[in-house]
Amino acid sequence: MRVSLKDVALRAGVSIKTVSNVVNNYQHVTPAMRARVQQAIDELGYRPNMTARHLRKGRTGIIALALPELGNPYFAELAAAVIDAAAEHDYIVLLDHTGGRREQELLVSQGFRARVIDGLILSPLELQTEDLEGRTEPVPLVLLGERHYDLPYDHIAIDNVAAARAAVRHLLDLGRREVAFLGSRPRRNQPAELRVRGWREELAAAGLPADEGLVGATDGWGHEDGARAMARLLDAGRRPDAVFAYNDLVAIGAMRVLSERGLRVPEDVAVAGFDDVVEGRYGAVTLTSVSPDKAAIARMAVESVLSRLGGEPRPGGRPGGEPGGEQQPPRRLTAGFSLIERESTLGRASTPGR
Repeated sequence: MRVSLKDVALRAGVSIKTVSNVVNNYQHVTPAMRARVQQAIDELGYRPNMTARHLRKGRTGIIALALPELGNPYFAELAAAVIDAAAEHDYIVLLDHTGGRREQELLVSQGFRARVIDGLILSPLELQTEDLEGRTEPVPLVLLGERHYDLPYDHIAIDNVAAARAAVRHLLDLGRREVAFLGSRPRRNQPAELRVRGWREELAAAGLPADEGLVGATDGWGHEDGARAMARLLDAGRRPDAVFAYNDLVAIGAMRVLSERGLRVPEDVAVAGFDDVVEGRYGAVTLTSVSPDKAAIARMAVESVLSRLGGEPRPGGRPGGEPGGEQQPPRRLTAGFSLIERESTLGRASTPGR
């Protein structure tokens, strides 16, 4: 039989309202009363009925998260972080896989499943500004990723140019001078373009030319794409002494080809990736990688959605507007990153990031 607020109130010898105040973490409850009610909750094994709580507020308690590639470890890890962040606010997450297709991203953004969700977090690849200009759905939308939209929606990203520069600077500090970039499939304000730009800027800052012959274009950003791009460079007679890859999957594919061609990582070619996925930490040669703060991205995204619903904390701890009231202007929020140095650039003797 389900334990109710009334049962807890009787056990603690307090009113149902007091129990409700404790369960909802209202601040005006005294520490002694809070401890008394919490003891009764623990003894009875009371669990709040979150569905009923959300319904009383006119909500479903569900946030949708639409991602382009659930098979990509970065997005899988980001999804887990969003689920954890949402759970802290008693929300559950509904996952959508768009495949990076414009039609699917458009369907999701224009209200698909709008009746069953309170908000949408979307990481688009192909969606255009005009696709969102006429959006009329009242469900709050928060955008992830590096594609810029001059639209009234919160947008969360990392500084890809700065992150790319940090990776290239690390390679240059090791004495490497022929640094290739693998994974170029540039579009306006897409991560590939921003990361190539960071590669060019850091080389220029070091007084080195950006050799466009060392930019390896790819059709996608998986292992096979990195392997093909690396093979094409080597087959063309180019042998860089370092590689900065668009992401870890491209880097791992490139490392496979280097090994097959008899080249050692990092002795002959140092390799750095991007995303810091688990796979890169446990290979035969662990991978140096730019590590976006996925937990911060997830937390900002969830809090942005909830702030648009009203009465929930905004990122940074400021209260959001109430539904129907004055709304805060859209924000572009930037999450941090770090460069995790491992064996693919430092060698086996020094692996501080493992």
